[in-house]
Amino acid sequence: MRVIFAGTPDFARVALERLHGAGFTIPLVLTQPDRPAGRGLKLQASPVKRFALEHALPVAQPRSLRLDGKYPEDAQAAQAAIDAAAADLMVVAAYGLILPQWVLQSPRLGCLNIHASLLPRWRGAAPIHRAIEAGDRETGVTIMQMDAGLDTGEMLLAQRIPIAADDTTGSLQDKLAALGGRLVIEAIELAARGALKPIKQGDTGVTYARKIDKAEAAVDWGQPAELIERRIRAFDPMPGASAAIAGETVKLWRCQLETTVPADGAAGTVLRADAAGVVVACGRGALRLTELQRPGGKRLAVADFLRGFDLKPGMAFERLSA
Repeated sequence: MRVIFAGTPDFARVALERLHGAGFTIPLVLTQPDRPAGRGLKLQASPVKRFALEHALPVAQPRSLRLDGKYPEDAQAAQAAIDAAAADLMVVAAYGLILPQWVLQSPRLGCLNIHASLLPRWRGAAPIHRAIEAGDRETGVTIMQMDAGLDTGEMLLAQRIPIAADDTTGSLQDKLAALGGRLVIEAIELAARGALKPIKQGDTGVTYARKIDKAEAAVDWGQPAELIERRIRAFDPMPGASAAIAGETVKLWRCQLETTVPADGAAGTVLRADAAGVVVACGRGALRLTELQRPGGKRLAVADFLRGFDLKPGMAFERLSA
């Protein structure tokens, strides 16, 4: 089987690694163009590109795949590369570009997508974030035959996993990446034997995981503590939940629902600050913050954080303005 791979972040790199390790021929890897990142804003290759180069796999980085779009020269070059690859199928995982119809029908067996949710729940760009934010008890991976819609294609394989009470987007992504890598291998092996059994997605239970906006990471202390706790986990590692206090923007990384101190202050008020945590009143209930970060600093356990940042009961966190 000749398999083109299209993906960009570390979630996708895991799948590419599994495909390469399983011995499939990978005649082409598609990934997003290098982006500026880090303090120096130097151009950095995606995790998928780095793996491909380390293993001598051909790489293409078109800015668009639309032949009638803004970058037709990129799309034409990609079309030539895809045609030359003569692939049996394409595996897509968090690629970041919309695949036009000419791409979907180029490989003999079409394009398979590794989607990090149990479709039709959480179609769209941020299924892991939104599952945690919504308080879902479980999620999973769906291997889908791609069509022209937004994650609307027929389902080929799926497997569920529980969402742990302390899962962040980072930790859950690692679990789903490993699961997706295993399932796509199984799907390809079934496809080679003509043994896949596509199932149409139902019309009920459809939800959309819209892209994360950085403005969402600003904590609204008027919300219930349960929702804020889930949002802090959902936005770890990116973009990181944040709030302002004493003139500084502080990142909030870990917290727990507080049950021993009554939330008798206005939303955002610090009720207690010690080595056990910074307890903050919310619109309903309270949170105990246990890992925080100052601008330019490191993520610190609360005891270490308080050695360099004097928080006292009665002080108040504010919501950052958009």
